[in-house]
Amino acid sequence: MPDMSAHQALTQLVPLAAKELDENKVTPGVLGFLVFAVMAVGVWLLMKSMNRHMGKVDFEEAPEAGAQAPAAAGAEPAPGKSAR
Repeated sequence: MPDMSAHQALTQLVPLAAKELDENKVTPGVLGFLVFAVMAVGVWLLMKSMNRHMGKVDFEEAPEAGAQAPAAAGAEPAPGKSAR
């Protein structure tokens, strides 16, 4: 019966693992700090890049080409000048 021996081994190892793990002292550790630090540096670089790109944007609106054309077409020529 190999099933019973495997089951007995597991039942003996589980309490040992529980004794080593103290739920009040679990921390993210060095790996957690490194992941957080890499993410923070990435966000900082993205913000720096965004500021650089936003500085290149011209927010002044160009006058519409269609709004000036009808006014010029409907205007009468000055006296003494012929419309060609």
